[in-house]
Amino acid sequence: MNRLFIIFLLLASLTSCQNTKTLTEVNPPSEGFNLEASDENAIAIADQVMEAMGGRQAWDETRYIRWTFFGRRTLLWDKQQNRVRIDFVGDSTVYILDMNNQTGLVQQKGEPIYDEALRDSLLENALSIWINDSYWLVMPFKLKDSGVTLTYVDQDMTLQGTNADVLSLTFEGVGRTPQNKYHVYVDPASHQVVQWDYYRNATDTVPAMSTPWIDYQPYGSIQLSGNRGRAKLENIGVYTNVPESVFTSLDAVDVSTFQN
Repeated sequence: MNRLFIIFLLLASLTSCQNTKTLTEVNPPSEGFNLEASDENAIAIADQVMEAMGGRQAWDETRYIRWTFFGRRTLLWDKQQNRVRIDFVGDSTVYILDMNNQTGLVQQKGEPIYDEALRDSLLENALSIWINDSYWLVMPFKLKDSGVTLTYVDQDMTLQGTNADVLSLTFEGVGRTPQNKYHVYVDPASHQVVQWDYYRNATDTVPAMSTPWIDYQPYGSIQLSGNRGRAKLENIGVYTNVPESVFTSLDAVDVSTFQN
């Protein structure tokens, strides 16, 4: 009986180790993630966040994501083909950008832009918009991105008065503002990101901004939050298929043709 009990314990321990290992293996860091300077605790929490958001496979298989950023503009991101369409609310300005080669189409206030230098400048602006606006929506999926160093800070209280694990994200050689730093608060029970603090410089000790991440909802096979307190990301949608013309024509988009 004692021998059987010992074997049972060994198998249970082995299974537990395999499950933990599997969680890390199915969420490998992006090439360029600073694994050496990141710590194991922070990485383990990041893997739990990915799992809580739907899992790495669901994230990798997600094709199209659409959202409206603070009432200013609506983005449609083809995640797998690395393309984005940005429609500005109220003035018929449209950017269509292929981020693989920084080419695309631009329309300002209903007028197509044919001047190459001006169009290239506006497409560069479109890339900056996408970098900013997408991070506000999908940051929890990017905790192990290229250029990121991820470390565990401590437990702290959120704006909502709950206790959370705090991760620090610093950057090197990526994005438009690699000098920034974020503190990301992760609920230890749900493993969801529930707040972030933004620091203009990695050496700053006081954040320039703190906002909640609340009201997660399922979209396709993943979870997303659009509630940032006083600011909102709205009209969130995840789609499996949209007409190709969305990324080749400046004509208005008919969302009813999208497939969930």
